[in-house]
Amino acid sequence: MNKKRILFVCMGNICRSPAAEAIMKKTIEKNNLSDKIEIDSAGTIEYHSGESADSRMIVYAKKRGYIVDSTARQFDMAKDFEQFDYIVTMDNENLEDIKSMDVLNNHKHKIFRMVDFCENCTIDEIPDPYYNSASGFEEVLDMLEDATNGLLNRVINDIKQQDKSKN
Repeated sequence: MNKKRILFVCMGNICRSPAAEAIMKKTIEKNNLSDKIEIDSAGTIEYHSGESADSRMIVYAKKRGYIVDSTARQFDMAKDFEQFDYIVTMDNENLEDIKSMDVLNNHKHKIFRMVDFCENCTIDEIPDPYYNSASGFEEVLDMLEDATNGLLNRVINDIKQQDKSKN
């Protein structure tokens, strides 16, 4: 079976998307799904490419048991659209940036907003905590934890449907 592949996308790939990646990785491990789902993250800009995640996000995520250890990279139109089944954006600007790269609309079925998967919070987007205080990072982690559960349920359902169609 091919693994389902999820790519989380924010602007610089140093706060929200690496945190979402870390939360989802831990959730996948906890549910023994590492053999079925792969995770990565990217940014719409290359400004932080090669850097570690924001140190504040690393600290706040670690307090919750998440290890944010990815290296920032820019979204690669040539590879990422083809390699990932779900391209999950953090805010409306990221969403529009990714949609604009999909010039022929060949991949629009793969592009989602993280908030589309929220189970409890009713928000329009995952805000960028970069210029905020500690509470901003904590709030983003709360939102990401909520949305991660909904996204995982969606992926599991998609895997079940894929398995059914093979039988």
